[in-house]
Amino acid sequence: MAGTGSRPNYEHRRRMHPRRPQTTLAERWALVDGIDVFYRESVNPPAARVMMHVHGFGLSGRYLLPTAERLADEFHTLVPDLPGFGRSGKAPNALDVPDLAHAAARFLDERGIEKATLVGNSMGCPVICEFAHHYPDRIERAVLVSPAGGIHNQPLARAIGQLSKDGGREPVKMVGVATPDYLRFGIPSTFKMFKALTQYPTLQRLLELHLPTLVVLGERDPLLPGSARVQEVASQTDSHVLIVRMEGAAHAINFSHPDELAHVIRLFMDDKPMVDHSDGMQHTQIYEVHRGVNHPPVQED
Repeated sequence: MAGTGSRPNYEHRRRMHPRRPQTTLAERWALVDGIDVFYRESVNPPAARVMMHVHGFGLSGRYLLPTAERLADEFHTLVPDLPGFGRSGKAPNALDVPDLAHAAARFLDERGIEKATLVGNSMGCPVICEFAHHYPDRIERAVLVSPAGGIHNQPLARAIGQLSKDGGREPVKMVGVATPDYLRFGIPSTFKMFKALTQYPTLQRLLELHLPTLVVLGERDPLLPGSARVQEVASQTDSHVLIVRMEGAAHAINFSHPDELAHVIRLFMDDKPMVDHSDGMQHTQIYEVHRGVNHPPVQED
């Protein structure tokens, strides 16, 4: 893979963002296709599987940190702001889902990483599906949390209504995290990115996945269809997909239920049975909705 090469001077970025660290992870910069990309990484990366967290629409990786931090001692954890999002620089042209997938791959190139498990939320899930489509040998497993971008989120007015409803179901602290990201992303980028999402074959790509895939759905997520539609989609193929529903959770599960989500991801990574996690901020029932016939069998202790 591509080496790290010479590093540009990021002092100008630090002056532009004179803030205290927002995470227990190390805050760093990389140069990807001539764009300054901001990312967080395990302070002392363990000699373990690499896990990269991919953010959603208009947001940075900041809201993914509660879950990522809980896994950072067990996995070599990376949380980038993709080009055009968060603190990273903008691409000359607006990015679509394939562009973001390629940018994610080139970010891993820059870090010298050949293969990783990808954990996405919302728009990050189509990005992961596209990554798997183009780079099947570079993704170990996929974790799709609250996947968005399908027909259920169209047109834009409907999606805005769903997001508004979801806002009242998320922790109050999520507003302080999301608002600066949305303002920085901007209205023009919002319309361009939404159009790109409506043109993306989300369902087709999901059904094409041929690797162990965990889909986590929030019971109170207004951006997702009902259980019957989920079951209908899941049964369309002899898939590798394991679908889990989390009671009481809405859309931003990575932020609202980090203990529970990290617990589910650990079980998935080790092919353990899905059981409830009662040591988080609140007791949350976790139950399987669907287990594809090609998903790895459960490994009992």
